[in-house]
Amino acid sequence: MMASLSTLFLGAGFLLAAAVCLYSYGAGNNGRNASTITTHLHFYMHDDYSSLRPSAMRVVAGRSLLVPSPPSDDNATCGAGTLPPPPREFGDIVVLNNALTEGPRSESARVGTAQGFGVRVSEGGVVSHVTMHLLVEAGEHRGSSVTVSCRIDVNEKVRESVVVGGTGGFRFARGYMLSRNYDYDLVRGGVVELDVYLQH
Repeated sequence: MMASLSTLFLGAGFLLAAAVCLYSYGAGNNGRNASTITTHLHFYMHDDYSSLRPSAMRVVAGRSLLVPSPPSDDNATCGAGTLPPPPREFGDIVVLNNALTEGPRSESARVGTAQGFGVRVSEGGVVSHVTMHLLVEAGEHRGSSVTVSCRIDVNEKVRESVVVGGTGGFRFARGYMLSRNYDYDLVRGGVVELDVYLQH
């Protein structure tokens, strides 16, 4: 009888401790949710492959499945009739250090930098996996950054990315980013419009 009473008290004590822990956890979450801030960031990213000082460049060349390669011949030189390499190939790795500005023109006020890399992951079409840090360098969020990870299909009008975190005022950030080509082509790069929606 004594053993069953002690077991009963031990079980009741355990349940009481679990209830207190669950209540404390729930109260902590409610307090945090009440102070959640929603922020919308709007940038234009300048992705330049073709100037004398490009802000994005291919550092590893993959293989082309989009344009057939000419037959390999050690004595052959490029000339008439050979195909130029395509601007993007499966397996390419591209790094970027792009300006973020308030407006679409290159002389618009610079407000940040997009730094990261992309890997061409599709054997058909131009699709990349991109990981990018958006560092804010002006305004109320100066010094904070957001990290996004995404699948970019250049044939889609609007691409959606996931926000995987942030620093500074954007610690524990979650949300999404929408990107659209403003004035862009695969050979020279161009301008991409970014809308970032955050909760932090």
